[in-house]
This record gives sequence, C-alpha cells and structure tokens, in this order.
Amino acid sequence: MSVQALDRTFDLLELLAGFPEGLALSDISVKINLHKSTVHRLLGSLKSRGYIEQDETSSRYRIGVAFIALAAPYLNQLDLKTVAEPEMRRLSDSLGVTVFLATLRDDEVVYLDKVERYDGFRRFDIIGRHVPVHCTSLGKSLVMDLSPGKIREIFHRRPPFKLTSGTITDIEKVIENIEVCRERGWSSDLEEHEEGVNCVGAPIRDYRGRTVAAISAVWRVIRSGEEMDEAGQYVADTAGEISRRLGFLL
Repeated sequence: MSVQALDRTFDLLELLAGFPEGLALSDISVKINLHKSTVHRLLGSLKSRGYIEQDETSSRYRIGVAFIALAAPYLNQLDLKTVAEPEMRRLSDSLGVTVFLATLRDDEVVYLDKVERYDGFRRFDIIGRHVPVHCTSLGKSLVMDLSPGKIREIFHRRPPFKLTSGTITDIEKVIENIEVCRERGWSSDLEEHEEGVNCVGAPIRDYRGRTVAAISAVWRVIRSGEEMDEAGQYVADTAGEISRRLGFLL
C-alpha cells in the first residue's frame, strides 16, 4: 500500500469514528474529497477485515468490531490515575483550585487521587475516604448516566441525610438536581457537603462509554455564579479529555 493510500484510509477511518450512526458512500466521498470508486475500494478492503461494517437496512458504513481487538492491548494497560493526573494538574493550575478524582464503590464516592493547591482548599487524609453520593459533585457525576430508577435504588440503599443547611435529602429533588446536572454536562455542590465549600464535577467515561470515575474542582465560597459556570465547563472539558485518553469516542 502506498503512503497516499494509507493516508486516505486513515482519513476515512477518522471520519467514520466521528459518526457512530454511520455514513452513506456518497457522504464519505464528499467529506474526504475522493471519488466514489476509490472510497468503495477502501471500504471493501476494510470491511473484509472487520474494521468497517455496513448496515443491511440503510447501507451506511460505520466502524467495525475488529477495532476492539486491535485497541484492547492499549486500553487494558491504561491506568486511570496515570492518565488523569496530568489533566488534573493542568486544571488545578488554570483555575487555582484543588482537584479530586473519585470512583463509585458500594453506592458511595471513594477518593482515588488529588492535586492540591497550597494556597487553597486542602485535605491531607482524603484518599480512600468514602463520602455520600447525594450531596457531592463527584457523587452526582458518578451516577449522572444512570436512569432515575437506578439512582432511586442507590438512595433507597443509602438514604440521603443532612450534613449542612444546604443538603437536599428528598430523593426526588436530588434526582431532579442530577437531571439538571446531566443536561448541562457537569454537576455542582453548593455547600451541600461542607459549609463554606463549593464544588463542580464531571464524569469520566471509558472506551465502552461507562462512567468509571469523576473529577471535581473545589474552592472556598468566594467565587461568583458566573465564575462557577466557567469552572464547571472547564471541569467538563477536562473530564472529556481524560475520557478521550481512555478510549471514549464522543
């Protein structure tokens, strides 16, 4: 295969990676600026090896299952903390905040890692600590992709309880709050877990699209609502980059 043919093949694959629902032959031809016959030949070769699939009903082409086997050795050696740490540090430096990484275990949030600011919010003994889902931005992020029914099951097993004057303990209201977080792509904790402390968080997804962790940015209550919105989007973007490095295709 010539270098030109190889470049064309990668152009095609990278295009289809951005369209999980697939694309028609004519659309592919237009988008990568190649004649239909050339595209058809490339697709045929990739399809024969399982890297491309064609929908029998719509005739659209999409990425095939062979890529799972190809990517597995790389994906299996990824370590969440190793992948997340550089992005967490970048986030901490950009916003001037402490950043946490956590996962969901036994219906509770478990802290895995942190990047602290010496001039900001600090927690010396937090790694391994368990905290509730209902009143933390990390917890809300970790269950954000679950159905209301699944979230309700978690809260029946771990009933919400009061920690501060801002803690929401009504299960349906907590679920409504999580739905708002889901729609905007990031979660918030406005003095719900600890008085005088605000947090924003976002989920991290793996190559299967499963939420495997979440990150949060934490600060004392001195920032405006507008600053919090900006921080929330920054956290969501950072979580998205970590997800991408774990193989998640947006």
